[in-house]
Amino acid sequence: MNKLLKSKGFQNASASILSIIFGFVFGFIVLLISNPANAVGGFLTILSGGFTGGMKGLGQTLYLATPIIMTGLSVGFAFKTGLFNIGASGQFIIGAFTAVFIAVKATFIPTEILWLVALTGAFVAGGLWALVPGFLKAYRNVNEVIASIMMNYIGMYLVNFMVVKTVFDAARNQSMTPTRAIIPKVGLDTLFNGSNVNLGIIIAILVAIIAYIVLEKTTFGYELKACGYNRSASQYAGMNSKRNILLSMVIAGAFAGLGGGLLYLAGSGKHIQVVDILAAEGFNGIPVALLGLSNPIGIIFAAIFVAYINVGGFYMQLYKFVPEVISIMVAAIIYLSAFSLFFREQISAFFKKRTEGK
Repeated sequence: MNKLLKSKGFQNASASILSIIFGFVFGFIVLLISNPANAVGGFLTILSGGFTGGMKGLGQTLYLATPIIMTGLSVGFAFKTGLFNIGASGQFIIGAFTAVFIAVKATFIPTEILWLVALTGAFVAGGLWALVPGFLKAYRNVNEVIASIMMNYIGMYLVNFMVVKTVFDAARNQSMTPTRAIIPKVGLDTLFNGSNVNLGIIIAILVAIIAYIVLEKTTFGYELKACGYNRSASQYAGMNSKRNILLSMVIAGAFAGLGGGLLYLAGSGKHIQVVDILAAEGFNGIPVALLGLSNPIGIIFAAIFVAYINVGGFYMQLYKFVPEVISIMVAAIIYLSAFSLFFREQISAFFKKRTEGK
């Protein structure tokens, strides 16, 4: 039992659960202040999350989780290697545009494989977009946060320009519908009747598992993490730190780009709109990575949890809570998830003190 309590996996899981509990407590206080009469009903609704809508709600949870699994992986993979990829939003929208562009314009590609080619394009485009901050960090020691933020805005405005010039639906002020490259449902639409879930969730989970294997079970992953822990020491040990930094950012960007493709090829009515707003999915990846403690498997569950409470938040409107209050509560839970690292340190110190006391 003591071995389990002192294990890193148990302490990590406990830290995340503790963060969620504190988030729910704070959220309940917000509900009490805004609408005391319906606070309990609204709170129970958000606790039931995706289950509130039955199988449709569960399906929507998986659908909403798909892109933020990918952006969470993007941020988490970079975290594991000592980098902060805040550019997932730009990489996400670049990947999304590339997928839609291929889906609409590449009429010579057979319909059966067009969605796969479009997703591959999104993956590559996201990686290439992250190449710039990766190169600047590796070879000129430019802070990747600043470079990534700049690339976010460049990506947003570039996509706005390219959408209007290439795949624009003027009547709706958005991108055209990629009807020939919709990701297959593989029977999930029947299982979760009425939802938008598709093969994308399976792809996202498989990518997360591959990322875990690469980071934890391969020499390449060890080198990436070693470079993140101490760049100078890794260079002294004979590792190519510049190459590792560059590849880490490119891989992280590719994950975000693929997330964009998975969302906009889902056939859910989601389109790229010509607006001056950064893609929220990129920033949602940050709390998902924090809640999952940058572990690819943890990120899967963290993304599903965030999607779950968002679906529950939608149904809270039945209790006459305005959308702003729902957003505050969900944001509070996500915000407090950032304290997972703090809670992990406290839990680790607690068990260490107990062990030393014995």
